[in-house]
Amino acid sequence: MRQMGVMGLPRNYEIFYEICTGSNEALCQEMVDLGSRPTQEQLDAIARKYFAASNGSSVIDDVRDRIASKIEDVMTLLRRERSSLEKYGQILDRTSDGLQHNAINQEILLKIVSIMSTATDSTIEQGRQIATSMQTTSAELDHVKSTLEEYKKLADTDALTQIWNRRAFDRAMTRVFANEKSKMFGALVLCDIDLFKSVNDRHGHPIGDRILQLVARQISANAHEGAFVARTGGEEFAIIAEGLSEESISRMAEAVRAAIEKAPFVSTDQTVNYGPITLSLGLCMAFEAAGAEDLYSKADRALYMSKMNGRNRVTRHSSLGAPLERRNWSIYRKD
Repeated sequence: MRQMGVMGLPRNYEIFYEICTGSNEALCQEMVDLGSRPTQEQLDAIARKYFAASNGSSVIDDVRDRIASKIEDVMTLLRRERSSLEKYGQILDRTSDGLQHNAINQEILLKIVSIMSTATDSTIEQGRQIATSMQTTSAELDHVKSTLEEYKKLADTDALTQIWNRRAFDRAMTRVFANEKSKMFGALVLCDIDLFKSVNDRHGHPIGDRILQLVARQISANAHEGAFVARTGGEEFAIIAEGLSEESISRMAEAVRAAIEKAPFVSTDQTVNYGPITLSLGLCMAFEAAGAEDLYSKADRALYMSKMNGRNRVTRHSSLGAPLERRNWSIYRKD
């Protein structure tokens, strides 16, 4: 994406992920037709065409319109209440003037009491109606809010594994550098399933999807409580941990690695073993990086060294020397 000048937006990652998996030939062909430097407008058009279900603009617009409508309803109710109170105030003023008149008698007093009683009953009933309407409107707004929150949750969740997705991960990465405390005790662990392509080739994509689900479950179960676990694309996962030392985070990463290595990956009737399934992991502390992109790059480099050194291991960026000038991507990305 960087080579093509494409911004790191969630919808762009979604497009390029589909291209990398090769599951949508029409999408791949349209991207080829755009050339080597597609504009963001062209990418947005493709996203609207192929990812309509995940395009949140229509949902957000609908929610915004519904909220605006409910706010207008509330304002109308408040205007009605103000008008009712103003009329009641005018009646009180006239009544007060009448009570001060020298020629007041019992008949006039009875009329005043009748007028006041009617006006008071009317005002109270009006207030009750408005209170009921306000409660109904409030309940409707709560429902709108609940719908929006549910949409936001779905938009940030990986559909296959039900953990956080790349969109949510990108936001979480920026929060690591929000203050000095999180930067000092925050870390990124990148995880990549070893030789996953060969698993898909041998057993098919449905089995591959099931393995991704099981791996996600194991990572989530063995990461520290409160750690942020996401699927960042394909067979790649990420853990963002905060408030821990490098030693603690390294032990957590090792626990994740060992859990995957020991987990049974077998068919439901136990007749086919899809394993062994292992993970390579790379760890980098936030204080070693200048920002979110640098943190990802350094954790990625540590992950690459885990691949280079035999896979199924955890590598800390702090243990590495000067960066390698070139990578052998056939070792790393062609699993």
